[in-house]
Amino acid sequence: MSEPLSPPTKGTLYLVPAPLDFGCDSQVPLTDVLPDGTLRQAARLTHWICENAKSTRAYLKRVDALHPLAAPLQAQLITELPREVHKKGDHGGRGHAAFDATPLLAAANAGHDIGLISEAGMPAVADPGSSVVRAAHDLGLRVQPLVGPVSLLLALAASGLNGQNFAFVGYLPQDGADRSQRIKELESLATRQGQSQLFIETPYRNAALWQALVQSLAPTTRLAVASGLTLEQSRIESRSVKQWRNMPCPADNRTPAVFAIGS
Repeated sequence: MSEPLSPPTKGTLYLVPAPLDFGCDSQVPLTDVLPDGTLRQAARLTHWICENAKSTRAYLKRVDALHPLAAPLQAQLITELPREVHKKGDHGGRGHAAFDATPLLAAANAGHDIGLISEAGMPAVADPGSSVVRAAHDLGLRVQPLVGPVSLLLALAASGLNGQNFAFVGYLPQDGADRSQRIKELESLATRQGQSQLFIETPYRNAALWQALVQSLAPTTRLAVASGLTLEQSRIESRSVKQWRNMPCPADNRTPAVFAIGS
């Protein structure tokens, strides 16, 4: 009598960081911002869950120039996260149920390793993907983050603000009055608790956010702006709002930026 077949070994979910030059006018060599071990592991994968399939293929083409892909680009199995995850977030909120990413991990249950990737930086940090990571844990899959750039931490480290107590709050409201109120709420947190507050904006709104910050914040509050991180034209500056009020916006309308306030 033959022995029963053992179930297949489950695959690993790899969190694959991407360079921070997405949407920028220039690119940096991958070897300048990503360890060779991360690039080699990315080249070994053939199954992907991503924020955007087009940008994922472009990134894999750059990886392929350094380490040949395990499967041709056309044969890579790339699945995009649904638009609802981009619009409503991985964890629902505002009456929406949290997104169930379990079906996206069927290949990992069958023994294939899967890469999770966003358009820039570390997936699931200031980007979609945490629902996939949560589902992987629930399914008993191994989750392995790879080393690469994380814009929020790079900006915080270079800001001179409190790196022992900080919060990332995503995007601020677009409505002028609501945005001003939110800025004052965050400033109060930073002042009362010593907690640095980090946030981001779509690049073409950088100037509008900048203007709201210098108008709404107290003169003594420290404001840091980090744009083009890891790029040759990167710019990172931190000074009091009083000093900033005599200066133009330090971030252009094409380059991603991280804003931070604190004391």
